[in-house]
Amino acid sequence: MRLQNRVTPFADLIADPARGTLFGNRGGKFHRDDRTLGRRQWASRQWICCVLDFKGRQRDVWGRYYTELFFLDEVTAFAAGHRPCFECRRKDAEAFARVFPGAHRAPAMDDILHAERLDGRAKRLHRRALDELPDGTMIARDGEAFAVRGARLLPWTPSGYGAAQPRPRGIDADVLTPPSIAAVLAQGYAPQWHSSAPAQAL
Repeated sequence: MRLQNRVTPFADLIADPARGTLFGNRGGKFHRDDRTLGRRQWASRQWICCVLDFKGRQRDVWGRYYTELFFLDEVTAFAAGHRPCFECRRKDAEAFARVFPGAHRAPAMDDILHAERLDGRAKRLHRRALDELPDGTMIARDGEAFAVRGARLLPWTPSGYGAAQPRPRGIDADVLTPPSIAAVLAQGYAPQWHSSAPAQAL
C-alpha cells in the first residue's frame, strides 16, 4: 500500500510514487494503526521540513511515533506552511528565524504560521498583488499551484515543475505561501528548489 505521505502546496497529503527531496512532520503521529489517515492531518502546530538523511538515522515510516511526510522541495514545504527544522537544518532554521516577522523562536513562529496556513481544516489563501511576490512563493490558479520565479510562473506537479509560463503583471493572486514565510523570502532567504526548476528564470 502506497502511503498518503506526499505534501502538496495546498497542504494536502497524497499518495504518489515520485520521490521528494525533503522530509518532515507535523508534530507527531496522526495516522491510524492501519497506516491510513482520518480527518485530522496534523498532531501539533510544529510543522517542519527536514533533510532526508541525518546522522544515519533510520525511521520506521508511519510507525509508532511520527507521521513522516515528504516534499518535492522547500518551496513546496513553505507553501504548505512548514518551516526549517532546528535540529537537522540548524543553519537554515536560524537564517529563517532571524528575518521571520514578529517572532524568532520556534513556538511563537509555529503559532503565527498555524493561523496563516489554515482556515479551519482548509488551506487559507492570502490575496496579494502578484507583482510584489518574492521568488519562492506559490500561488493558486484554477485549482493548480504555481511557483513564482523571476518573470515566470512554474506549474507544480508531484514529480517536478512543468514548462515555465509568463508571470502576469498588474493582477492580484491567491497566495498559498503564508504571509510570514513570504516576508522571509522577501528578506533574501533562498529556498531549496527541485532540480526541475530553471536555474534562473528570465
